[in-house]
Amino acid sequence: MGTHVIKMPDIGEGIAEVELSQWHVKVGDLVVEDQVLADVMTDKAMVDIPSPVHGKVIALGGQPGEVMAVGSVLISIEVEGAGNLKESAASAPVATKEAPAASKVEAAVESKPAAAAAPRSAPVCQGPMVAREADERPLASPAVRKHALDLGIQLRLVRGTGPAGRVLHEDLDAYLAQGQSNASAPATAAYAQRHDEEQIQVIGMRRKIAQRMQDATQRAAHFSYVEEIDVTAIEELRAHLNEKHGASRGKLTLLPFLVRALVVALRDFPQMNARYDDEAQVITRLGAVHVGVATQSDVGLMVPVVRHAEARSLWDSAAEISRLANAARNGKASRDELSGSTITLTSLGALGGIVSTPVLNLPEVAIVGVNKIVERPMVVKGQVVIRKMMNLSSSFDHRVVDGMDAALFIQAIRGLIEQPATLFVE
Repeated sequence: MGTHVIKMPDIGEGIAEVELSQWHVKVGDLVVEDQVLADVMTDKAMVDIPSPVHGKVIALGGQPGEVMAVGSVLISIEVEGAGNLKESAASAPVATKEAPAASKVEAAVESKPAAAAAPRSAPVCQGPMVAREADERPLASPAVRKHALDLGIQLRLVRGTGPAGRVLHEDLDAYLAQGQSNASAPATAAYAQRHDEEQIQVIGMRRKIAQRMQDATQRAAHFSYVEEIDVTAIEELRAHLNEKHGASRGKLTLLPFLVRALVVALRDFPQMNARYDDEAQVITRLGAVHVGVATQSDVGLMVPVVRHAEARSLWDSAAEISRLANAARNGKASRDELSGSTITLTSLGALGGIVSTPVLNLPEVAIVGVNKIVERPMVVKGQVVIRKMMNLSSSFDHRVVDGMDAALFIQAIRGLIEQPATLFVE
């Protein structure tokens, strides 16, 4: 037997250290080539570290949350034969992502012949529930942990069917199904006292989001401005375009119309499409409109970027927004796709509420927040009519943007949305 020592790889871009976000294996686990061993967090994205060999894990080089230098020992694996006794970097990095993806591990195992797949740890029991020690932390992705927390399930009671006993979403479903079929459960279980608690380390992507939000609120002088917009006409236009062209060009949401409104309004308000370097005391106004579209993923808020929105049609913007959102949610967005925005658009869709106070995406100086659409009685030309109304809740950096300019900018967007033909008049 020999030992294969894997060092933290050089991920590029001059990065000298990374944060160890999550282990997907533990000491004693059998692993196969290409199986994901760990997730590490750079300044911009989460990165998979795969195994270059088959073998047994004999030592881990760090704990989740620990910052490790490039070239430091990441993991040691016992291999058949003499092994590669030299310390080596992990296989080339690895798909850039924003959320740990259990499916990648499963695919790596299942793609091997039956003999190679054998190292997968055997299930602890054959039923969907298993007892673990109280201090034993079961393997599961952050998305599965959040799902279990939302469902009120203790992960240590759930049998994992993934690689190395990893708990999957399907295992949570099986656990729930077993509980629902247990007719002997007391009728008052829903009202039973609970005394359990779970401590969750703020590491990886969640730590990065926390740092960025704290940094933004501490450095920028935030102020918000809220305006009510009548979206009846643009919703009618959207429905007409979808009916006429949806099958051939794809369905349009409201977002590409808002992107177009930003592009047109910024022609008269270039100070909103800017970045502020507060250390150098320099404001850079940009001609290109790179719109960040805030997107919720399993591990938190991502902001993929629609580049050169000023050169895109409605359908081009819609397709790019959809592509980027899917990439972010599936953990496949690249670093370039998650950086370089000049102004950000944020929306919670139907859950958007009445008003919000979005946090700036530094070093940008403006963010436009979209609230939900509701039907309300409004007075139009002396008549009470039902109209579709929506609020825009936007925030600005008062160090750069004056209150009057912010109000005029949002009023310009309002005019474009309420008279949608003006979006396309040059």
